[in-house]
Amino acid sequence: MNATCPNTTNVSFHDYQPELESFRHAVLHGLAHEHKQIPPKFFYDERGSQLFEAILEQPEYYVPHVEKQLYRDYAPEIATLIGAESVLIEPGSGSCEKVQLLLDALRPAAYVPMDISGDFLRQSSAALGETFPWLHIHAACLDFTRELKLPQHVPQGRRVVFIPGSSLGNFDLPEAQHFLFHIAQLVGKGGGLLIGVDRKKDKAVLETAYNDAAGVTADFNLNLLVRINNELGGNFDLAQFAHYACYNEAMGRIEMHLTSLTAQRVQVAGKTFSFREGERIHTENSYKYHPAEFIALASAAGFTCEQHWTDPANLFGLYYCTVRA
Repeated sequence: MNATCPNTTNVSFHDYQPELESFRHAVLHGLAHEHKQIPPKFFYDERGSQLFEAILEQPEYYVPHVEKQLYRDYAPEIATLIGAESVLIEPGSGSCEKVQLLLDALRPAAYVPMDISGDFLRQSSAALGETFPWLHIHAACLDFTRELKLPQHVPQGRRVVFIPGSSLGNFDLPEAQHFLFHIAQLVGKGGGLLIGVDRKKDKAVLETAYNDAAGVTADFNLNLLVRINNELGGNFDLAQFAHYACYNEAMGRIEMHLTSLTAQRVQVAGKTFSFREGERIHTENSYKYHPAEFIALASAAGFTCEQHWTDPANLFGLYYCTVRA
């Protein structure tokens, strides 16, 4: 379904109707697995999206603060590399906050935010359209981990995918390369990729970032159980589960889990699942990359790294890559 967002004439909304059934299947399959797991894309119902935005404000989570400064410092240089009148595409756009630091410098022909949470996408796109009335916005509600496609009537211009934060880290290594390959196909020869990538660093810094003192990341993780209760008839008792995040140095990734605090049984969609005390549901990975590791990964997907920026403390990397001709 295509529609114009309320009170905006420069924003169109395209609902590709990501299926709820895929959530049901993933939860039932993941809980039946020997090592229980649920894909992180299902964090992002409306409440989950709001909690994620709150995580970005926590002082322990350094990524947004460092990354925003990189955009402020290098926006003119980024704009020169990308060129005028591009089509900027953002999978997992969330609140569309970071792109706002680039829009005045880039002046793209169009912006295509993509998100799985339709209500949140409508709200953020409408707000962005009011802030930037000159910007043509084509919002696409879809599951970008399963498909990447542009709405009709997106204008011509160099296609550039924008992935801020560290979303690539949520993919296992083969999945990350597959995702980058599909981006290369979407943007075509000469198309671009502007991507933020978290770097490997001290374990204590990483674990503190994912265990903030205010407990927002814990609430974000536990909200997955709330969503299962609300949408799949689950009866998870949130008081009997706890957030757990640790850095797996051998794998180069932060892992997030939900730990059962007691032996218990839980029902979801009419099925019963047993938990041992201390048993975990693996909910997210966040891989970290040294620059050479990411550049090699992007190269294998068909990209050439044109420029790389980092902060003085080498906490985070920003890369601009183009698809090889």
